[in-house]
Amino acid sequence: MSAAPYDPFGSDDDYQEQSQGGWPVYDPYATQRRSGAQGYGQSYNQGYGEAEAAQAQVARIPREIVSFNGRYAPGTIVVSTAERRLYYVLPDGQAIRYGVGVGRPGFTWSGVNKITAKREWPGWTPPAAMLARRPDLPRYMAGGIENPLGARAMYIGKSEYRIHGSNEPDTIGQAVSSGCIRMTNEDVTDLYSRVKVGATVIVN
Repeated sequence: MSAAPYDPFGSDDDYQEQSQGGWPVYDPYATQRRSGAQGYGQSYNQGYGEAEAAQAQVARIPREIVSFNGRYAPGTIVVSTAERRLYYVLPDGQAIRYGVGVGRPGFTWSGVNKITAKREWPGWTPPAAMLARRPDLPRYMAGGIENPLGARAMYIGKSEYRIHGSNEPDTIGQAVSSGCIRMTNEDVTDLYSRVKVGATVIVN
């Protein structure tokens, strides 16, 4: 299916606010678990391995190849906060379009950066400021099916922002995060296989 070429600098000016005090601290526990995530966890607990479980999340917003404005080099990642979509630029004026979850009001941001690291089934260490607010959080959570970072993570610059999977697949397409870009584990695994460290990331 094709669509009109997308211009990521079109009409997203209202989505450049930032939390007070600078970069927001990432809190993957900002929303409660939903029924979809419970079903995902159950499928894993019933004997699926991590690779199979990553495929168990069926995206409500299917990825597709679409027409795209050709100003960006292939391999560039463009995130439209307003549209709640991520575009991975392909050659010949095309891109792969994925549904994503984005920052909730007060935690959206915009800018240009690079992918600086990639991790499979990443672990998560809450920062000290978050633990002060949420002493109930674990000091460290190993990678796995219950980890809020999901199956894959791609780290953006030196910030605490990531493009990552999720244990809450039904939040994709919503503004619920603390600034990170969420994807289903299936979609983030697909994107991860394509993205190289050093790739440009444009968020608007």
